[in-house]
Amino acid sequence: MTKKAKNFKKSKSGLYLSIGSTAFGAISVAKQAKLARQESDTLRLVDAAVSAAAIVTGLAILYRELKRLGDDDVLLG
Repeated sequence: MTKKAKNFKKSKSGLYLSIGSTAFGAISVAKQAKLARQESDTLRLVDAAVSAAAIVTGLAILYRELKRLGDDDVLLG
């Protein structure tokens, strides 16, 4: 059972799930940035920018892993 769960992370469906959940986090960051701009809170705006950079980096890493699996999806090239 543990081996199945461990291998799920490296499967295509596991990577798609990770991409989706990471992208879903972008919604929260966008809301945080919008609120920070409305309140002119520089510190929260910086926090939102750093969080957005982490999300972009995470998505890039997940995309690279997906390409390594040899996905034949036409959208991925």
